[in-house]
Amino acid sequence: MAGVRADIRDRDGRALRHAVLTVTDAAGAQVVRATADGDGAVRTAEQLPEGSYTVTAAAVGYAPVAVTARVTGAGRADLGTLELGPQEGARLPEPGVWTIDPAHSRVAATAQHLGISSVHGRFTEFGGRIDVAEDPERSSVEATIRADSIDTGNAMRDRHIRSADFLNVTEHPEITYRADRVSAAGGERWTVHGELAMHGLVRGVDLDLTCLGSGPDADGATRAVFRATTELRRHDFAMNYNQVVAAGIAAIGTTLKVELDIQAVRGTALPGTPQD
Repeated sequence: MAGVRADIRDRDGRALRHAVLTVTDAAGAQVVRATADGDGAVRTAEQLPEGSYTVTAAAVGYAPVAVTARVTGAGRADLGTLELGPQEGARLPEPGVWTIDPAHSRVAATAQHLGISSVHGRFTEFGGRIDVAEDPERSSVEATIRADSIDTGNAMRDRHIRSADFLNVTEHPEITYRADRVSAAGGERWTVHGELAMHGLVRGVDLDLTCLGSGPDADGATRAVFRATTELRRHDFAMNYNQVVAAGIAAIGTTLKVELDIQAVRGTALPGTPQD
């Protein structure tokens, strides 16, 4: 297949969904522009004349990377993996309300299975807002997740997770997180101090937050990019179901690693949605 091909990822190897790849010719004129898919892959369909081109990969919150590509006589160039690092000196974005954009965000959790492998899941329905205060440490977060939107790629397993053994989504349809305090952890890193309500219980949960920066998108809106992680203990939320499959080996690990990749849009509503 002709065209330019590349996989765009961050320094941790994670796909940068919706990153943009721009190809310019020797005169500096743009000849093609394409957006990465959900796996961070860009595959342009245009066949380019043989020669040298400059290819720039960019994503909101990351420093752009430019490379020289040699297009062959077949009209193609395979750039492999392009790795983007965070913007230097990224801090919390400007004060105000930032609305979480679920279409460009990810809420995921990983549990250990049989002590030797992992089960990965994600929630597909969620939303919320981030209020950045003039005093950054007084910033706040409110987020809600639909518990029944869990997706691990296996329908039988998802039904079990939704049952009373785990999330009990019939009685507890929502998972909420609220925080009203943030503390600096150095550089672009922050600690968010909040409370997580899940399975009918409320527990204090801190998020390790990295602000990757902010900037305009293609539609003129201003976006900010965050990454956050934490670890939850299942028994803190009375989800104690397990099976012992061998001496000393449980089917499911006792902890969950939670990873959040969040894009938020400046304002109280997402582009294309009605304002209150």
